[in-house]
Amino acid sequence: MKRPAPRQPLRFSTQTLLLQLGVVLLVVLLSGAVHAWLTYERLGREAENQALTLARTVASDPAVRREVRAISREAGTPPASVLLAGPLMAVAEGARTRTGALFVVITDETGLRLAHPDADRLGEKVSTDPSEALSGKEVTTRNTGTLGPSAGAKVPVFGPDSDTVVGEVSVGYSTESIVQSLARDITPIALTAAGSLLAGILASFLLRRRLQRLTLGLEPEEISTLVHDQVAVLQGVDDGVIGISADGRISVFNAAAQRLLGRPDLAGTPWQHAPVPEQLKALTRPDAAEGDAVEIIAGARVLVASARKALHRQEDLGWVVMLRDRTELQHLTRQLDAVGTMSTALRAQRHEFANQLHTIAGFMSIGQHQQARDYLARLAATGPLKFPVDQAELLQDPYLQAFVGAKGVEADERGVTLRIGPETLVRGQVTEPQDVTTVLGNLIDNAVNAAVAGSGTDRWVEVELLDEPGHDGGTLHIVVADSGDGLATGTAAGGADGVLADAVFAEGFTTSARPARAGGGQGLGLALARQLARRRGGDVRVLEPGSPGGPGAVFMATLPRTTAAVAETVAETGSLIGKDSYIGKDKDG
Repeated sequence: MKRPAPRQPLRFSTQTLLLQLGVVLLVVLLSGAVHAWLTYERLGREAENQALTLARTVASDPAVRREVRAISREAGTPPASVLLAGPLMAVAEGARTRTGALFVVITDETGLRLAHPDADRLGEKVSTDPSEALSGKEVTTRNTGTLGPSAGAKVPVFGPDSDTVVGEVSVGYSTESIVQSLARDITPIALTAAGSLLAGILASFLLRRRLQRLTLGLEPEEISTLVHDQVAVLQGVDDGVIGISADGRISVFNAAAQRLLGRPDLAGTPWQHAPVPEQLKALTRPDAAEGDAVEIIAGARVLVASARKALHRQEDLGWVVMLRDRTELQHLTRQLDAVGTMSTALRAQRHEFANQLHTIAGFMSIGQHQQARDYLARLAATGPLKFPVDQAELLQDPYLQAFVGAKGVEADERGVTLRIGPETLVRGQVTEPQDVTTVLGNLIDNAVNAAVAGSGTDRWVEVELLDEPGHDGGTLHIVVADSGDGLATGTAAGGADGVLADAVFAEGFTTSARPARAGGGQGLGLALARQLARRRGGDVRVLEPGSPGGPGAVFMATLPRTTAAVAETVAETGSLIGKDSYIGKDKDG
């Protein structure tokens, strides 16, 4: 037997619509009922007041007062035939006919009818209690008598020239006439209720459509799941995520983005006024190429940023900007470059060492033992391996020796001579090799590129290094000069200390003839070097812009707390700073 398919529950928007329609219908019905009841009560009060007025008029008629007193003084009550033809009956029926009342009844002091629309009821006791009226009070009533339900009034009849109650006048208007009046008045009430109901239905449909648009057609359970997923994903990933809504405000700024950009939560801030790098804002401009990745410097971090349009069923929801931290990758890349350069140098030296072994073997094979001994002595004096760096012996720190030597091999392969300046003196040991490698490597690489691109035939790069001891670690001063054609005229127009010279430290600035590749890291070297130096309390700046035809630009870097003194500290190191060198020039202005 085939089981019936489970019944699908109503969508939340449909449930909301039905609930709203039910509420609107209930409100309209209650409002209509209350309005009808108030109208009924108003018509009833008007009938009572009208009955009271008519009863007063009849009770105050002198003829009625005299006739009722005369009958009250007689023993017994006149027969019905006499009452029917009497003056009281004529007055009562005349008043009833003129006003449209249900009844106008006149009684004596005991409540016996002296006038009544039904002749058969004459001389009988009234069906409702007349005691209040006979005690001298005027009352309004709503009750059911022999003629049916009515709204009326009872008024005492006083004898002429006395305050003695000799009877009462009871007047009533049929409540059926009140209902008929209400039926006539209920039409505008019904029309008003119907209009309110239609307005409520229309408003409910419009609200349903807006709710669907705001929730993108999702059910509450789906929205709740999305919120939990969003929190789990955005707060659980290491990538920074920035969401920009369609109205240009930041809607998402997760913890990773706060950490990478060094900013508090910027959710709700207009994107164009947010304190974030301009390169990020450029990614979301209408003319930006979607998906392109750019590298930016944020503090001491190198970030890769990309932006994509957020769409849902062809609806534009804004932008999503992704941030990835490449700082460690940059450091690893720099270290791998150094390792690669060292391996290239070792490979070249291996060939040289093999040639030296062949030379010694040749001497031995022809019996020139003395010449072989002399050759070995020369090798022992100069070392079997030699980096192509002039005055490399001025460097005493093994790390600097290896790194600068490897850069010398790389420069030599490109036809550039790397040399150590004569004022170089490093007595301490490098304690922060990563930062030193990043700054020194960037400066040497840029200088080699400038020397290769220069118009001069003699291509060289000169590096001077000097450490200055300090209480919390030594400061390493680095000066790099080259034989290139200097900085661009527009860049160096302000001189070495001019504002325009800082343009070379802007992110994306490059002197390479090749166009910058997105995400390739070009144009970040000097910016990253300056950021690292300033983070340590130092700086990287242009000492000399250079000139066309050479010599080229001169850069100086100051890296505090990057060296440590060895056992023997040279006391006169401070005096060396004042020598006639680029370092001394910088200190003297």
